[in-house]
Amino acid sequence: MSVHSPRTVGWLDWHPDPSVPAFRLPAGTVDAHCHVFGPQGEFPFAPERTYTPCDAGKSELAALHGRLGVARAVVVQATCHGADNTAMLDAVRAAGDRARGVATVRPDISDAELRALDAAGVRGVRFNFLRRLVSTSPKEDLARIAEKVAPLGWHIVLYFESTDLPELEGFFGSLPTPLVVDHMGRPDVTLPVGGPQFTRFLRFVASNDVWVKVSCPERLSVSGPAALDGERHAYRDVVPFGRRVVEEFGDRVLWGTDWPHPNLTDHMPDDGLLVDYVPQVAVTPGQQHRLLVDNPMSLYWPGEGV
Repeated sequence: MSVHSPRTVGWLDWHPDPSVPAFRLPAGTVDAHCHVFGPQGEFPFAPERTYTPCDAGKSELAALHGRLGVARAVVVQATCHGADNTAMLDAVRAAGDRARGVATVRPDISDAELRALDAAGVRGVRFNFLRRLVSTSPKEDLARIAEKVAPLGWHIVLYFESTDLPELEGFFGSLPTPLVVDHMGRPDVTLPVGGPQFTRFLRFVASNDVWVKVSCPERLSVSGPAALDGERHAYRDVVPFGRRVVEEFGDRVLWGTDWPHPNLTDHMPDDGLLVDYVPQVAVTPGQQHRLLVDNPMSLYWPGEGV
C-alpha cells in the first residue's frame, strides 16, 4: 500500500473550476509548458524533492485542455519527481502523438536510455538553475548531458532568474543545442522594460539560438491584478515584457499554462482567465497563431501539419 507524504505547508491546489476563456484559442493550439504531479500513489515523488505537491495527473490535465481548447501539449518534468520521468512519460504516452515531453536526466544516462526517451516522445531536457528548487549541478555535468542529447536533435530548456543571467549566459551560449527559456527568464517587472536587465536578456536571445516562453505572468507579477473573479486584463505589469518579446522574436516565442502552477504562494489563478492574458501580449491574429500553433509545431512536431 502506498504511503502518501503530507503536502508542503501552504501548498495551493490548482483551480477546481476554471472559467471558459473569452479568447478562443486557434485550432491546433499547443500548451508548451505544463506538468503532472503523480498521482503519488502510482508515481511516488522523489526523496530529494524540495516540496510535496497535490496530485495533478494526466486525466486532470486532459480535462483542463479540453475546457480551454488546447489541442496538444508539452509535458515538462516536474522537480518533485527528480530524474524519474515515469509520470511524465505516462502522460505523454496517454495523449498519443498529441504530446511531447521534456525530461530531467543525469550525466551518466546511456545512449540507449536516451534513444528510448526519444522514441517515447521526449524532445528536450531541462536545466534548472533555481537554487530553491534543486541542488545546483556542476556545469561540467550539464555540458556532458548537452553533448549526449545534441545528436538527437533535442533542445535544452533553461529555468533561471534574470539576476543570474550575467554569470550564466557564457555557459548557455556554449551549449551545442537550441535553447528554450522558461518564463522570459523571470524578469523583475518592477524595472523598466527598456532597462538594462531586460535589454541584456533580449540581447542574449538575439545572439543565440533561443526560444522564449511568454508564460507564467502569475509568477512574475507584482501589482497584478490576479486572474481571478472574472478579471480579463490580469497581470498588467507583465504585459509590456511579454509584448516586447513577441514583437522582437515572433518566430521563436512559445506559450504554456504552467498547470498545475507549482509553488505559487499568493494565489491560484483561474486557468481560463490566463488564456485571456494571451491577446494582451500577442495582439494580432498572426502573432497569436505563431505563438500558439506555428512555433511549437515547428519545434516539437517539425514537418507535421496541424
